[in-house]
Amino acid sequence: MNQIRTKKMESAEDIFFGQVVINWARWFLIAAGAFLIVGTSSGTGELALGIMPILGLMAMNFYLHGRRVAERPANRALILLASLLDIVVITLVILVWTGHRGLSSEFYIAYYPVVLAFAFVMPPRVTAVYTLIAVAAYAAACMVTPQVFFVDGAVNVDAAKALLMRMITIAAVGGLGTFYYRKQRDLRRHASRETGIEPGKVSAS
Repeated sequence: MNQIRTKKMESAEDIFFGQVVINWARWFLIAAGAFLIVGTSSGTGELALGIMPILGLMAMNFYLHGRRVAERPANRALILLASLLDIVVITLVILVWTGHRGLSSEFYIAYYPVVLAFAFVMPPRVTAVYTLIAVAAYAAACMVTPQVFFVDGAVNVDAAKALLMRMITIAAVGGLGTFYYRKQRDLRRHASRETGIEPGKVSAS
């Protein structure tokens, strides 16, 4: 007897088995954020304020890991919400952290692992929207930092070039992750054809 595997079922399998990749990418974000905040804080008050969103991410990631260990993994909606919160936290740190704001903040590198991990797990269309949100959020955070992006009321050309290159590389990471996602899906379907199982079906013992 054959069991039909629809695209919806394949997508659910990707989310079930792949969400651990997003969780580990978030641990990278948490570690990078903690290092930046602890290393650049000028006082205990600033440290306490900066560490609060990092602690929030830690609590959320422990919760998601716990659900997976308990064999109750997060669904797509919960993963989307958590991933959007990742972008919010990264952007807020870039936007408001004292002395490391806008284009001068090196914390933009945190976009790369979260976008890449998301692309490994989610369908291409969803990944495209998520990547666009990350790129737009970073651009907005840089443009509202006038002391870096503008000089005497005019756009700083060097800053504009640096921003454009970073936006392109963030988008490219999402594209590469989507390519890998599609490649792995095609390989699974090809393997099914090689074993005599029609595409979209698996044998059931």
